[in-house]
Amino acid sequence: MNQRKDTYRAALQREPDDAAPRHVKIARLDTRYVRVTIELDPALPDELARWVGPPVSALLRVGAAALRPLTGTGTP
Repeated sequence: MNQRKDTYRAALQREPDDAAPRHVKIARLDTRYVRVTIELDPALPDELARWVGPPVSALLRVGAAALRPLTGTGTP
């Protein structure tokens, strides 16, 4: 059990290998008890737009259609 804990702690202390350049955004949160590294893929905004765009567009169209009779500005 001690060997496993030592191996885990050693892995946490190691820095990532800088031999291969990566094109990712890295956000780090370091506190006394917690170390969190979040890596974001540069294609993430495009992926989000692709997945979120159609449902948001549909909601906007439904909202506009629902409000059209209330405002009285509709196209025949």
